[in-house]
Amino acid sequence: MVNHQIKVVQALASALTEGGRGVSGTAFPKQPEKSLKLYEFEGSPFCRRVREVMTLLNLDYEVYPCPKGGQKYRKIVKEKGGKKQFPFFIDENSGTQMYESQEIIHYLFKHYGKTGKTPKKFAQYPKIPVAAFAGTMINGARGVWINKKITDREAPAQLLELWGFEASPFTRVVRGVLTELELPFIFHNVPKERWQDMGPAALRLKPGKYQALKGGKRERVVELMGRDIQVPYLVDPNTGVKMFESADIVKYLKKQYS
Repeated sequence: MVNHQIKVVQALASALTEGGRGVSGTAFPKQPEKSLKLYEFEGSPFCRRVREVMTLLNLDYEVYPCPKGGQKYRKIVKEKGGKKQFPFFIDENSGTQMYESQEIIHYLFKHYGKTGKTPKKFAQYPKIPVAAFAGTMINGARGVWINKKITDREAPAQLLELWGFEASPFTRVVRGVLTELELPFIFHNVPKERWQDMGPAALRLKPGKYQALKGGKRERVVELMGRDIQVPYLVDPNTGVKMFESADIVKYLKKQYS
């Protein structure tokens, strides 16, 4: 447990390197009919840029982890796009597939943002992502390499589902393990929609019983969880498991899939 808490602290420090990006998002996303797909790996600073924008736009998407040394999805990216470069993004709603984090970000704002334009702070990332790279190092480079113990294991029949948001340190720890185990999953974004959502579940800035924004995405998630929102939340349709608490989720994933 102590080791897990150290990882959470590292993940929190990693989130701080990006100045709060990946915390907040719109309450009323333009979720497409067909699921967006992202081939990426947790420790990549370029992939992180895209995930931050996905959280801001509050989009759910399928994740196909491509850690270094991975054998399952890296070859699919090569087959579909011609090279092993990440992130690799697919939108079947428009027949689009593309590399380059900045181009993906422009595409997301154009098709799924409110104005169709990329905000200035997201329009020109530095070519060398120093802050995000530092975040990866602070996080112990977790979610970069494959767990070599699982190279011969087939992927689960159904995608796992994970609720969280990009900058959540507890969620980051779980995503790192999912990456290292090459476990594909649906990521359901539940970012902070307004100031009343800020803070951990038990210590929000607004005291009293939590009330999600009326008509917002979080209101639907509260109904799903049957309680106040807490992330990460994992559902594994392959085993029927539904669970909170990052430490328990990590333990489950390693026991079930490694």
